Amino acid sequence: MTTYTARPVLRRQAALGGKHLILLGLSVLMLFPLVLILSTALKTDEDVRSNPFGLFSSVSSDNLVTAWTVGNFGDYVLNSFLLSVPSTVIVVVLSTLGGYAFARLPFPGRSLAFYLVVLGLLVPFFTYMIPLYFQLRGMGLLNTLLGANLVLASTGLSFGTFFIRAFFTDLPTEIEEAARIDGASEWQIFVRVMLPLVTSGAGALAVFTFLQNWNNFLVPLLYLPSGSYRPLTTGLYLFLGGRSVDIGPLAAGALITILPVMVLFVVMQRQVTQGFLSGAVKG
Repeated sequence: MTTYTARPVLRRQAALGGKHLILLGLSVLMLFPLVLILSTALKTDEDVRSNPFGLFSSVSSDNLVTAWTVGNFGDYVLNSFLLSVPSTVIVVVLSTLGGYAFARLPFPGRSLAFYLVVLGLLVPFFTYMIPLYFQLRGMGLLNTLLGANLVLASTGLSFGTFFIRAFFTDLPTEIEEAARIDGASEWQIFVRVMLPLVTSGAGALAVFTFLQNWNNFLVPLLYLPSGSYRPLTTGLYLFLGGRSVDIGPLAAGALITILPVMVLFVVMQRQVTQGFLSGAVKG
């Protein structure tokens, strides 16, 4: 009798142990590139050349100093913020307004307009990036921060509107009806009643959009051709030669590139998790 009751318990423990081993393996797989970048960035040039994949064989800040001073990564950090923050604000503001309108405001052609916006998710950026280049040049926005920010924002508006609309759709109608009975205008209902209820979704969208724009390589490379506003992602190219790679400063530059987004994600992790678990991807 004892043998029969013990078998299910053993099976559950074995299954749980197997899941933990898989999760542990995936964690090691995900963390290894970060640890390798950190180790290479903190090694001396001699250790990098002799053992590029050795972990923490020496400690030196020379690569970080070289990336920051010789590679001008201090300027690239500022440029990355100038490209990522305004475009993120544009996406969050317009997506919140659009998501509320498509979810709560009845107007003719609402469904058709929403599907046209969502259609942007199905059109790859590569299909219109060259016509967009000539369009920006004709408008005098090529090689300007305004033009690059508008392009970055346009690439995230479709997903942002789709994302935020799901949050507004899930809210009960009794809330806005009670506000209307109390005499609130539509704008007051949006700002004072509905918007505070979707802050977790807006925060998740802000973090997701910021990470996407911060890591964007193609938009700054195409639409900022003079290099005057070069961000971190394109600045890493300075340490790549035709037949050689300056591994130490390149790893230090990569570390400087990923540190701000890691800090942002750690700080906003709880809000991001709540936002994604609140049902944003329900459509």
